Amino acid sequence: MNEDDEDEDDGFDENGNIELDLSNNSQGYFDNHKDSIFTVSTHPKLPLAVTGGGDNTAFIWTTHTNPTKLVSELKGHTESVISSGFTSDGEYVITGDMTGKVLVHKATKKYQVWVKHGELDEIEEVLWIKIHPKQNVFAVGALDGSIWVYQIEPTLELIFSGFSHSMECTNGLFINVDSLDELKLITVSEDGSIIGWNCFTSQQDFKIEGTNQLKGLLTPWVSISSDSNSKIVAIGSRDSQIVILNSETGTVLTMFKALELTEDQDVYDASIESITWCDSLNLMALGLVSGDIFIFDSNTWKVRKTLKISDAVTKLIFLKDSPILIGSSMDGKIYKWDSRTGENLYTFVGHHMGVLDFDIDNTGKKLITAGDEGVSLIFEI
Repeated sequence: MNEDDEDEDDGFDENGNIELDLSNNSQGYFDNHKDSIFTVSTHPKLPLAVTGGGDNTAFIWTTHTNPTKLVSELKGHTESVISSGFTSDGEYVITGDMTGKVLVHKATKKYQVWVKHGELDEIEEVLWIKIHPKQNVFAVGALDGSIWVYQIEPTLELIFSGFSHSMECTNGLFINVDSLDELKLITVSEDGSIIGWNCFTSQQDFKIEGTNQLKGLLTPWVSISSDSNSKIVAIGSRDSQIVILNSETGTVLTMFKALELTEDQDVYDASIESITWCDSLNLMALGLVSGDIFIFDSNTWKVRKTLKISDAVTKLIFLKDSPILIGSSMDGKIYKWDSRTGENLYTFVGHHMGVLDFDIDNTGKKLITAGDEGVSLIFEI
């Protein structure tokens, strides 16, 4: 080995041992999981988080104490817990695993004890769970393309099921959520279809496939997000396509490709993993497996800023009423950018493997992560 080789930072020390970056600016941690943490969700009113992981377990724990305290272990899952969330009133928590089992627990004794309220076990494999932001209702997307919508109160009951996707139902989103007289859902699939559902009537409001609406495009859709200030929904694909829809009519407003792959990039690099909208400026941000982040002007659909990190983007969130963009990555870091300038304001470090998920707490001042190494960290934003 020559001197030049010795000077290179190849991730090993002089004895051939792997070097880990042990820098850490977190304020607390939760390490009860024995495997990767895939999902984290925060309580809407209290300093509580739920995490689920590859150890077939979900935990509810405190985020304001140091050290953190375990509140409840949600037992009953038999495979990796990959989705979670609290209802908007904070009274229930929903968790789903890869065998298709969904558990609903209810808070008792001032949120100190969580008891099982119901269990679902008829779905082949849960890919996602979305909880309605105003009602105690949730939707589940499955590996076989099916969609299931349930009410929680007074008992756990099926409202609607749909079977029009021919491949995995990769994502879904409730729309028109302020109307209590309707229950509308948009779902997307690997088969290239986008469906708007009326869950109360079990009818389709629209179905978009690779027809004239999409100029013959048949692409695997994987991500979806709505603009809180309009009726617009953005849907992203595995091959970097974006389609912008009117969520009520299904009218395609525009479509474009976010990233053109170079020769040295893998086809998987083009996947749009996360979409988020700024509620204080006309901005939409996309994060890709390639590590590219594009910030678009949502009036013109022109790129305003481009950002680049060293590994795949796993999630993006605009802070409420703010131009600040938070993004997590498989490089083990979480970034804080000013979306107007593209400046990296801060980097949250402490994980030595990828950050698979994160959420913002009820105060808007703390960030809670889900680490691939099985640890959840708490950061001050």
